[in-house]
Amino acid sequence: MNYGFGDVLTLLGALGLFLYGMRVMSDALIELAGDRMRSILATTTSNRFLAVLTGFSITAIIQSSSATTLMVVSFTNAGLLTLVEAIGVIMGANIGTTVTAWLISIFGFKISMSAIALPLVGIGFLLSLRSEKHWQQWGYFIIGFAVLFIGLQFLKDSVPDIRSNPEILSFLANYTSMGFLSVLLFLAIGAVLTLVVQSSSAAMALTLLMTWQGWIPFDMAAAMVLGQNVGTTITANLAALIANYQAKRAARAHLIFNLAGVLLALLVFYPSIHLVDVFMQRTEGASPLVQSAAVPVALSVYHTAFNIVNTLLLLGFVEKIAAIVSWMVPEEKAPEPAIDQPVFLSNISLEYPQTGIKALFDESLRLLQNAGYKAIAHGLSVHREDLDKGVRLRQVLEWSEPIPVNIDELYQTRIKSVYGAILEYATRLQSECDLSEEEVEIVRNILIADRMLVRTVKRMQSLHDNIVLFMSSGNESIIEEYNAIRRRILKVMREIHRASESESPLRHIRKLEKQREKAKELDVLASGRVNQLLLEGKITQVMATSLINDSDQASKIVHSLIDIATLLYFPRDRLVARLEEKREDAA
Repeated sequence: MNYGFGDVLTLLGALGLFLYGMRVMSDALIELAGDRMRSILATTTSNRFLAVLTGFSITAIIQSSSATTLMVVSFTNAGLLTLVEAIGVIMGANIGTTVTAWLISIFGFKISMSAIALPLVGIGFLLSLRSEKHWQQWGYFIIGFAVLFIGLQFLKDSVPDIRSNPEILSFLANYTSMGFLSVLLFLAIGAVLTLVVQSSSAAMALTLLMTWQGWIPFDMAAAMVLGQNVGTTITANLAALIANYQAKRAARAHLIFNLAGVLLALLVFYPSIHLVDVFMQRTEGASPLVQSAAVPVALSVYHTAFNIVNTLLLLGFVEKIAAIVSWMVPEEKAPEPAIDQPVFLSNISLEYPQTGIKALFDESLRLLQNAGYKAIAHGLSVHREDLDKGVRLRQVLEWSEPIPVNIDELYQTRIKSVYGAILEYATRLQSECDLSEEEVEIVRNILIADRMLVRTVKRMQSLHDNIVLFMSSGNESIIEEYNAIRRRILKVMREIHRASESESPLRHIRKLEKQREKAKELDVLASGRVNQLLLEGKITQVMATSLINDSDQASKIVHSLIDIATLLYFPRDRLVARLEEKREDAA
C-alpha cells in the first residue's frame, strides 16, 4: 500500500477540520443557550433525577460532554452544586454525549452531507454578518455544523481503503482475534485516542470511520467505545487540578462512575454485543457482525444503551460514590496565614458569570462572618463563641470581660488584603464575562456591602476603647448605657449570622429591618437621656461626651450592618421592583 507522509498530513488536516467544526458549533451553542443552561444547572439539580435530566439536556444542546463536565467542575468549585448533584449531572452528560454519535452515524454515513455542506457555510456566513449577536451565533453554529461534516467527508476520503489493500486485514487480524485480550487492547486504544484528541466525539467519529471502512469489527469498536468513556474523564480531572477539593471530588466521581460502568460492561460484553446484533437485524435487517455498513448505527445503539443502563444501575449509589470520593479527596484545611488571603476567588470561577458572582458573594460573606464578625464582637468585648451559643444577650454581657484588641491591626491583617482582592476580582469579572444588567447590579451591591463593612469595622476602634474604659469604671449608669449599645449591635450581628446558616435568609432580613427603627433609640442626645443622667449626677461631663459620640456611632453601625445583610441577601432595588410588581398585580 502506498500511503506516504503527505497522506498522513491530509488525514491530520481532515481530523483538525472536523474538530474545528465541532468547536465552532459547540461555542456558538454555548453563546446562544449557555447562560440559560448555566442558570438551569444552578437551580434545578436538587433532585437526582432532575440532575441527570439537566446533564443530558445541556450536553445534547451544546454538543459537548467535556464542556458540561467542565461547567460542573466550575459550579462545584464555586459551591453552586453539591457533590451529589454534580454526580447526577455528570451521569446525564454521559447519556447526552450519545446524541453526537447519532448525528455522525445518521448524517455522516447514512445521509450524504457533501452536497449541502458548502451551501450551509454560505448561509451561516451571511447570518454571521448580521449586526445582532443572536443571529451571528446562529451563523457560526451553521458554519460549524457544516464544517464538521466537511471534515468527516475528508476523513472518509483520506483514510486508506482497506478493501484495495487486503494485506492490512491480515495484519489487523493478529490483534482482533486474541479473544478477550483483544477487547482489553482496543479498550486501551479507545482511552488513549480520546486522551490524545481531547474529544470523545472526535474519537467516536474515528471509531465509526474505521468500522465503516472495515478496519475493525463491531465488537472491537464497542471495546473502543468503552475505552473512550474512560478517556473522556481525563479532561475534567485535569481541569480540577487547579480547583478546590470539592471540584476534585466531582472529577474523581466522574472517573469512578465511568470505570464502574466499563467494568460492568466487560462482565457482559459478549452477551451485550449479541443483543445489539439481534436488535439491528430486526430493525435494520443487517448484522453489524457481518456487514460493515451496519456498524455505525449499531455502535451508536451500543453507546446509548451502555450509558443509559450504567446510569440506571448506579443512580441509586450516588451517595456511596460521593462518600468514596470524599474519602479519596479529604477536605483541604490550609494553615491560617499571617495576612488573610481570599479562599473562593479562583480563576476557574471566572469561566462563567454565575460561578464568578457566587465566588464573589461567598468571599464577601466569609469576610463578614469571619474577620468582620470577629472585629465587631471583640470590639464589643464579647467572644464570638459566646454569641453563637444562643444564650440570652443579657447573660452574655454579664459574663463578658473587657477584651483588649487592636482593631486597626485586625483590619490590616484580616480584612484589607481580602477586600482588595474582592475589588480586583469584581473588575476582572465585569471585564472578562458578558454580564447582564441584573448581574452587574448584583456585583455592584456586593461591592457596596463590602465597602460598608470596611467602614463599619473602622468605626469600632474608638467605640471599643471607651467600652473597655467604662466597663471597669464602676459607674453602673455608664455601664448600663454602654451595655444597651452593645446589646443592640450584638442582636443585629446574631441575626445576620443566623441568616447565613438559614435556608430562608429573607426571614431573618425582615427581622433585621425591625431593628432599624429601634437603632434610633440608641442616640442619647436625641432621646434626652444624656441630659437626664447629667442632671441627676449619675455620669460626668467626660462620660457624657463619649456617650454622645459612641451612641451616634452605634446607631450608624446598626444601620450599616442591616444594609450590608440586605445588599448581600436581597438587594434593595430588586425588593422595590418586586413590591411594585405586587402593587400592579393587585390593581
